[in-house]
Amino acid sequence: MSQPELKTESVGTVLVAGAANLAIAVAKLVAGVISGSAAMLSEAAHSVADTTTEVLLYQALRRGARPADQRHPFGYGKESYVWAFFAAMFTFVAGAGFAVTHGVTTILVHEHSGDYLISYIVLAVSFVIESISLARALRQVRSESKRWGTTPRRFLRLTADTTVKAVFLEDSAALIGLLLAAAGVGLSHVTGDEVWDGIASILIGLLLLTVAGILAGNNLSLLVGRAVPERLRHEIEQELTGLPEVERIDTLMTMQLGPDDILVAAKVDFSDEATGAAIEATADEAERRLTERYPEIRYVFLDPTRSLPGATGRARHTQADPAAGDEPHRP
Repeated sequence: MSQPELKTESVGTVLVAGAANLAIAVAKLVAGVISGSAAMLSEAAHSVADTTTEVLLYQALRRGARPADQRHPFGYGKESYVWAFFAAMFTFVAGAGFAVTHGVTTILVHEHSGDYLISYIVLAVSFVIESISLARALRQVRSESKRWGTTPRRFLRLTADTTVKAVFLEDSAALIGLLLAAAGVGLSHVTGDEVWDGIASILIGLLLLTVAGILAGNNLSLLVGRAVPERLRHEIEQELTGLPEVERIDTLMTMQLGPDDILVAAKVDFSDEATGAAIEATADEAERRLTERYPEIRYVFLDPTRSLPGATGRARHTQADPAAGDEPHRP
């Protein structure tokens, strides 16, 4: 069985986003200190959080791609979700916490004491850089969704590759955050009332809370052991029931072991006339068919089971993901 490899495209997406966020964080911090803008400082915290997130996501890719060993026979794919969960929590605590707190403080006591021009310049440059990073992530999303024959939106909703999802959501949130910061700074500049700057900072914090919550929930679901989407599960069932010696599938269970690792286990009712050799050959053929059609399927376990009274060709009980609907795997 082949082992997971470090995905070059995902690594490239993470590195581009990390480099962009680091450069932007420095620029925003300088602008925030000089201008005294709460929204700019919140955006600096936003970019620092995103930069740290990219480091953690790179760690997720690297650690999750390690091959299986004796102590971890199913590999380290789930470890990528641990690091991605840490990344979401850092965004929640460092980015959102600072932005909301600083925004409230600004509304209550802060007086603007610096130049607005540098804030406008940094916001404009940051928007261009973040757009380039988002374009890279969007290109990968479109490529993957086209490969799986689905829409980019559905791909993002169902994909087990949390690094791509995280970069896309964070870059999208970064652009929205820049627009909020620009609105806050602009309104404060025009009205002379710093409350708009503080409100923008709070909104940026709430935006980060939303993104962090989505990513944390997604990674927790995968850590617990999420099944593949319903459409893929149905296709796997069809492949198995199409084998010549298989009468029916009694139970079909799937689990996402990593971004590119799927486990398939099934109780199979083989033909009563099938010999032991025929059953072995059928099991080998099942694994060959499934892994050939879906390279992400790395483990296939078939358990011969006795037929039940009144059984039909359909599975009596199969695992399904009600939230997934009739959608492809990653899809």
